[in-house]
Amino acid sequence: MSKTELLTPENSQVIFIDHQPQMAFAVNSIDGQTLKNNTVALAKSAKAFGIPTHITTVETEAFSGNTYPELLDVFPEAPLLERSSMNSWDDQKVRDALAKGAAEGRKKIIVSGLWTEVCNTTFALSVLNDTDYEIYMVSDASGGTTKEAHQNAMDRMVQAGAVPVTWQQVLLEWQRDWARRDTYDAVMEIVREHSGGYGMGVDYAYTMVHKAPSRSKHSGETLAPVPADKPLAAE
Repeated sequence: MSKTELLTPENSQVIFIDHQPQMAFAVNSIDGQTLKNNTVALAKSAKAFGIPTHITTVETEAFSGNTYPELLDVFPEAPLLERSSMNSWDDQKVRDALAKGAAEGRKKIIVSGLWTEVCNTTFALSVLNDTDYEIYMVSDASGGTTKEAHQNAMDRMVQAGAVPVTWQQVLLEWQRDWARRDTYDAVMEIVREHSGGYGMGVDYAYTMVHKAPSRSKHSGETLAPVPADKPLAAE
């Protein structure tokens, strides 16, 4: 497997590391609401494409608190891989979960976690040192205690072979082709809810170009489907 090979629903798996309130309180590299938006968007993206997803936590009862409820709502049945080590790779449950996916050819590990400079970095370096897995670090769904700490950690991981990505980049790389209709609607819904200006552009295209009703599902009406031969482009 090569880093020049695109991310696909068949070669990827996702891990969320320590998206817990006590960890999030200290994040200063990204706005807290933006961080949560991006994290949940990545989770919804993984669910839309059926990507195996793992959620690991550290010292939930003793220090860190419970995982974001919005993240748990996306994967209500996912086991929480609780551990004590700051490095998730030290935990056998985490290694076993990732190994199961890797045995199916899913050696591209997409990572979102807190903090970038501790839990993300130690995990990424250990995985790259010990296995032939690839690490794709989602920079805008991760956060550090300072902007400098986050950036230095990203730089260190990249130097070691990790690939920096953003959540929307991952989503669109999985979709790849707008003719892929089985995931098209789910992708558009994620974009509308989480992608800011791009999402507003999709709303505009639905209503002004494809003449869907101007009211959203939140007011009891749904947008008309876009014709299969006229998908909304991302670019």
